[in-house]
Amino acid sequence: MKSISDLLQRKIVRDFVGYSFLSLRLVCVGFIVFCAALPLHASTDAIHWVNLYIGTGSGPIGYGRTMPFVTPPFGMTSWTAQTRQNRQGGNSYKYADAAISGFIGTHQAALWMGDYGYVTLMPEVDTVKTTPEERKLPFRHSDEIVRPDYYSVSMDAGGSRRIRTEITATPRCGYMRFTFPADSSAIVIVEAARPGVAGFAHVNAAAREITGYNPDRMDSNLGPLLLPHFKGYFVIQFRQTFSSSGSYPEHAQTESATGSYARFKTRRGEVIEARIGTSFISVEQARANLQHEIPNWDFNAVRTNLRSTWNKKLSLIAVKGGTNDQKHIFYTALYHSMLYPRTFSEYGRYYSAFDDKIHDGESYTDYSIWDIFRAEFSLLTLLAPERVDGMVQALLQDYQQGGWMPKWPNPSYTNIMIATHADSLVAEAINKHFRGFDYNLAWNAVYKDAMTPPDGDTTRRWVDREPHTPYEARAGLTYLKQLGYIPADKTAESASSTLEDSYDDWAVAQVAHALGKTDDYKYFLQRSQNYKNLFNPTTNFMQARNSDGSWADPKAGWTEGSKWIYTWDVLQDEPGLVQLMGKQRYDAQLDAYFAGDHNQHGNEPSHHVGYLYDFGGEPWKTQARVREIAEEEYANAPSGLDGDDDCGQMSAWYIFTALGFYPVNPASGEYMIGSPIFRKATLQLGNHHLFTVSALHNSPKNIYIERATLNGKPLTTPVIRYEQILSGGQLQFVMGPKPSRWAADWSPNPVAASFTRSSSTQQKSTP
Repeated sequence: MKSISDLLQRKIVRDFVGYSFLSLRLVCVGFIVFCAALPLHASTDAIHWVNLYIGTGSGPIGYGRTMPFVTPPFGMTSWTAQTRQNRQGGNSYKYADAAISGFIGTHQAALWMGDYGYVTLMPEVDTVKTTPEERKLPFRHSDEIVRPDYYSVSMDAGGSRRIRTEITATPRCGYMRFTFPADSSAIVIVEAARPGVAGFAHVNAAAREITGYNPDRMDSNLGPLLLPHFKGYFVIQFRQTFSSSGSYPEHAQTESATGSYARFKTRRGEVIEARIGTSFISVEQARANLQHEIPNWDFNAVRTNLRSTWNKKLSLIAVKGGTNDQKHIFYTALYHSMLYPRTFSEYGRYYSAFDDKIHDGESYTDYSIWDIFRAEFSLLTLLAPERVDGMVQALLQDYQQGGWMPKWPNPSYTNIMIATHADSLVAEAINKHFRGFDYNLAWNAVYKDAMTPPDGDTTRRWVDREPHTPYEARAGLTYLKQLGYIPADKTAESASSTLEDSYDDWAVAQVAHALGKTDDYKYFLQRSQNYKNLFNPTTNFMQARNSDGSWADPKAGWTEGSKWIYTWDVLQDEPGLVQLMGKQRYDAQLDAYFAGDHNQHGNEPSHHVGYLYDFGGEPWKTQARVREIAEEEYANAPSGLDGDDDCGQMSAWYIFTALGFYPVNPASGEYMIGSPIFRKATLQLGNHHLFTVSALHNSPKNIYIERATLNGKPLTTPVIRYEQILSGGQLQFVMGPKPSRWAADWSPNPVAASFTRSSSTQQKSTP
């Protein structure tokens, strides 16, 4: 595949020649000026390093299931070309497709979750074509410009005619321009819903508006809530007067129309402009959002603002060294990591998908919590701290309005995945001293997760993605409280749930500690040791147990993994796992894990394992392993992500690894050190401090740390803390081609050591 710079330069030439009547001299001047901003010309404009094709295609590495969105960071509505119908298990855009059927304002955050409240526009010629198959037009990737601030494509409309579409956006609105061929019947259709979905579309020709709503919510079969008032509303305003208009189906009553269209009389090169406001509150709110965000007909001003917004965020990390491909991967990952959670509030109000009502306040949705608790949220605490309080508060509002914090709001309860890792997000925010949410409310929410079994807990198996169950919370909690583990003969995914619940118990203990609840702190810290109940010392693996205490089939009880993967799932107490196994067996089993190709980086339970040699006294193996994973699992290509990006978690892994550290236990605020990819990286933090990571002599061969300093003082442990990063300063590594024993003598205490100290203190103070 040609590089992004090559493609951009080809597009620049074509656009200048095809759409401008300037002299050749001006064309050449414009070309030179534009090329000066491209990444290969040492631009400081970070947005040029973003390759939105990464993750959109299948190939040797995998399919990241991303889409080339035009939207601001954390935008409520994202805009993309629609090459296929969006559905659960199918994204709107895939790189291999060769035709476009629409341009969609989507809320689909991940492949398996589906979309909700979406709206589609499509330019057409000759006749009104309402189905995706009828209206699709061929295109080539060489005819696309794909950037975070701007999308453009020229489509083949037949008979040597082409239609060009351009898109830019604001948080809740989109702006489109359609350039039609000469002497054509120019049409823009608006699809509000699909057959079988009771959507609504209405034309007001005098106002040059099409308004409506789409009630489709593809998560409705996954969770317990019906939400009869849910709708995605839209207002579409056109700059040009309609020559005619209508709705379809042709003979439908106004209130049953699922789409509308407008015709325009156009001259050669004339551009039809459309502003689209979206809302989950009302049509009136969609119109207000539009007035708020795009008050004027000025496409370039909106694009310039979006470009500036992305550059500001992407420039929070400046890197030097590394290859151009690594920079493309890095900044694309940074873009992906700042899409979610999605803004769900609209200027002081929001629709709640948990009680089906409108509330005052701030809200977010689309948290893939089972994924993002591992590293993505930790990245946001560093690069988007201004949003963390609101994101946590949104989870607490969901608890107030629906009874529980959600696992994977999309936008409502979905019961996707296991455990209650919202507990980790709350604990991490508290441990990092975010204070913009109610700590007591947070305690009530995490305590309920940890202590209240879901409805029907002992009568359900809680199979993955079982439709229309009550809210799952911690499946099998009844048994865990009785036995110290969840039995495989009673509850599905029991072993994985036992291990992940143990981590969440540790997180709940952190919230208790912050609120001075000493007894609760000790209780949940002790319960976080339940992972030991699944350790089989004979095999040196974790293994599910039955309700009678016997060992279950070694293949039973796992979630998207195996014993090889989940044996390492003790995020809160890796030193305790080292103690259980013994350091030599721990390291030997890590060797066997990687040698046997058990590391499945395309799925999140494997993400931390490369860093575990730090705990086993062989940090040089971590340094080699994480560099290898970064090289093999990521590429500057459409198939450059090995597995679902999952709302930024795959991308966050690469960002942290490229910087040289990773949050194995995210809620702890500790980061395990690996091997930085770039010679230098500077983080601009929310408190205006700068934290610089430099790696002298870094190269593809010099991957090992020979020595390290933090702010000029020797660093001899393979860990740094959030507070040290936040304070600013410099972490400096000296790299070399051979393993060294740097940080090999570090031996952290297991969690159980705190019980011993506590017990000893109590005995000494007893009369």
